[in-house]
Amino acid sequence: MSDANSAEPKVAEKTRTKTKGKPKPLPRFHVVLLDDDDHTYEYVIEMLRGIFGHTNERGFQLAQQVDEHGRAIVLTTHKELAELKRDQIQAYGSDFRISACKGSMSATIEPDES
Repeated sequence: MSDANSAEPKVAEKTRTKTKGKPKPLPRFHVVLLDDDDHTYEYVIEMLRGIFGHTNERGFQLAQQVDEHGRAIVLTTHKELAELKRDQIQAYGSDFRISACKGSMSATIEPDES
């Protein structure tokens, strides 16, 4: 005697989809450091070295760019890593060299239009 509850479930057949050509690369995003007057060049250099591995020389160049232009692209990568690096900048902490410093620097991400 057969029981309807004991019937074996049907297994869906696997289908393969073929893609033509190479997969598309992930869209790229810039991590943009924003200027403020609450952080020293030393802070920016240390933060960029700690988060991105930039050399002191590259950190100084980026600190100058942020100071002169109000912003600097510090990394270009895929969206998930860009979001992580932005969050790390914003969580880095205050600059102990400036007593009025209230917290981390600001950063944003934006699509790479090139």
